[in-house]
Amino acid sequence: MAGTISIQTTATPESSRIRRRSSGWAGPIGLVILVLVGVGCFATLPWTIGQIDVAGGVERRYEAGDLSLNLLPPSILGYGEGDSTRVDEVIEKGGFVPNLALGTDKLGRSVLARVLLGGAVSLGIGLASAIIAVSIGTLLGGIAGFVGGRVDAAIMRVVDVLYGLPYILLVVLISVAADGVIGRLGLDPSSSARQLVNVATLLVAIGGVGWLTTARVIRGQVLSLRSQPFMEACRAQGMGPARQFLRHLLPNLVGPIIVYGTLAVPAAILSESFLSFLGIGVEEPLPSWGNLASEGLSELNTVRSRWWLLAWPCAFIAITLVSLNLLGDRLKARFDPVHGSP
Repeated sequence: MAGTISIQTTATPESSRIRRRSSGWAGPIGLVILVLVGVGCFATLPWTIGQIDVAGGVERRYEAGDLSLNLLPPSILGYGEGDSTRVDEVIEKGGFVPNLALGTDKLGRSVLARVLLGGAVSLGIGLASAIIAVSIGTLLGGIAGFVGGRVDAAIMRVVDVLYGLPYILLVVLISVAADGVIGRLGLDPSSSARQLVNVATLLVAIGGVGWLTTARVIRGQVLSLRSQPFMEACRAQGMGPARQFLRHLLPNLVGPIIVYGTLAVPAAILSESFLSFLGIGVEEPLPSWGNLASEGLSELNTVRSRWWLLAWPCAFIAITLVSLNLLGDRLKARFDPVHGSP
């Protein structure tokens, strides 16, 4: 019986290591894809937001278009006779011809420029919201676990109450309330100030309610670390609470913070895309992957389907979310003190 128990206990960690090695390629591939998508979206910002001369004056590339070139399919797939004729006529007249690689929308704007800028907006909001959520979760979870007592009970009851409410409903309510305030200020929907306020509202709404899981995880880690011998040595030396937390507890929390920060980014991007899809997030003319998908959905019909308006933003969303989750799972296997590698 003793031999059997020994075989079982040694086989389980080994099998888990084999499973981790077999999926070890997923993290690096996810990281490479994320780098390519991120560089493609952010490095092209000077091109996508650059001003160009059009018939009506000067406009930014992502919002400049030609109605005579509206709803063109991607040029990389080739044109039919009618579409090719339209493009040739505009070129002969010396008119503005947007980049047609991924097609054009109903206003003749370049889908490529709008998808790239929309990616920069969605990724920027996702990253910033995740940083806000992880910062709040780390602060409150660390305080709850380190101080304990009534402070711990009060913070955890707040977390429990917020957990009992639908996450996306809270974000929607905050966004709608902020939109009402913006409307009373009388800001033009297309103005830069209105767009800036919308983006800031999304950051606060998504980051302000996305910290709950991080707070619980960090609290559990702090409670575990508090009983370790090195923390008892700190208290025996008379070290102050602030120094204990900053110099000794916080460095040991870097692993969980990185893991859950990575997993918070796809959740924030998905929330932003969903809100923009509903029309309460990023608004026209500023693109995001969410409102681009919403716009493309209206062009799917049984007569003639302009599939490219929906396919490209949805493809970028899917690729980014899958890559982020693969990277997050790999980091969890590496840093998580329970499920990670020994």
